Amino acid sequence: MGLLPDYQIKQLAQTKGMIEPFLDRQIRNGKISYGLSSYGYDIRVADEFKIFTNIHSAVVDPKAFDNNSMVDFEGEVCIIPPNSFVLGRTVEYFRIPRNILTICVGKSTYARCGIIVNVTPFEPEWEGFVTLEISNTTPLPAKIYANEGIAQVLFFVNQDICEMSYADKKGKYQAQKGIMLPKL
Repeated sequence: MGLLPDYQIKQLAQTKGMIEPFLDRQIRNGKISYGLSSYGYDIRVADEFKIFTNIHSAVVDPKAFDNNSMVDFEGEVCIIPPNSFVLGRTVEYFRIPRNILTICVGKSTYARCGIIVNVTPFEPEWEGFVTLEISNTTPLPAKIYANEGIAQVLFFVNQDICEMSYADKKGKYQAQKGIMLPKL
């Protein structure tokens, strides 16, 4: 298994729709960068968020998540409360080929501000908008800029095709269109 170089990412995006919309270069111009990079793709966060709130004093339970723990917000800048988190989604829609697995890591610009992005791997044949968990580890409010870079996806390719893909398993987060809360 090895990292997929930029020219192969570009080819898969253009011929197989692996990333839509796809930008074949880095965009900066006063923004947190996004687009194609050497061995990955810098994804953007869309302008819709679910902000975690404790107004109902709910217990966070991944097996029975209380939807009232989240407040919907739409805008160009999202403020994450101190020591809290928001869920967002990518601008980009992904269709992962059967011989590729991805790892996603937060951008250093946010990490240097105490803002951590957590995303699980995109498994072979998973598709959809990516739900992003963005944590503010600081004791101060933190800004997230919509439609700008938030994390980098690294693509790992294997010569062999996996025996069981995410689509084969009928994964519960397959083809997600918006921000998906935890489900069992």
